[in-house]
This record gives sequence, C-alpha cells and structure tokens, in this order.
Amino acid sequence: MACVIDLGSREIVGWAVSQRPDAKLAKAALDDAIKKQRPRFKKLMFHSDQGVQYSAGLFTRHLVRLKITQSMSRRGNCWDNAVMERFFRSLKSERLNHLLFINHDSLVHCIEKYIRFYNYKRLH
Repeated sequence: MACVIDLGSREIVGWAVSQRPDAKLAKAALDDAIKKQRPRFKKLMFHSDQGVQYSAGLFTRHLVRLKITQSMSRRGNCWDNAVMERFFRSLKSERLNHLLFINHDSLVHCIEKYIRFYNYKRLH
C-alpha cells in the first residue's frame, strides 16, 4: 500500500494497493491524490522515505513532469516521513492486525473504510 497524506489537514488524499511495493504503486497513489484533489502543482512538495519506489526513475520523472518538488531526508532521519509512518501504524493496529482477507477486493474495501474513518471521524 502507498498513500499520499496532506500534511496540513493530515487527511489521506490518495492511495493505492498492489501486490508489489514498486514505483508503479507509488505513482498510482500520487495520481489518485491528484485526481481527487486537483492541486496547484507549483506549490506542491512530496515528502517520502528513501524507498526504492520513491527514488526510481519512473516516479521521479513523474514528479518532474508535474513540477512537484521531492523531499527525502538523509538515511536515518525520519522527519520527512514520520506522519505517514504514524498513519500506517494506526491502520495496522486499529484495523488490520489479526484480520485475514479472502481476496484482494476485501482488503481494499477494509482499507477504504478505514481511510474514511481516519479522515473524517478519528481524532488526531
């Protein structure tokens, strides 16, 4: 799973699920956020960890095309990605731990429900 979070509102604005954590997954999550939010590109910054999916040419070229500034902290410095890591911790501990899914669609449905809860009901 890859997500895009708005650091101002702490709302998940885009996400994607795949069987592979690769650049296509990261690009799909970013494209989902762009489709839903329709942002002004010259003002955007994309924070991430140093994962291979975020440093891959497919993803970095996509950011350049969209004129989105990429921010990656140096190794061992988690500040750029701490909010996203906190979301994943909440998703796992509040919803996904101890659950088994019969197929990919049931997982996607569960995640979708959690994101609606996280964005609109859960206290931050």
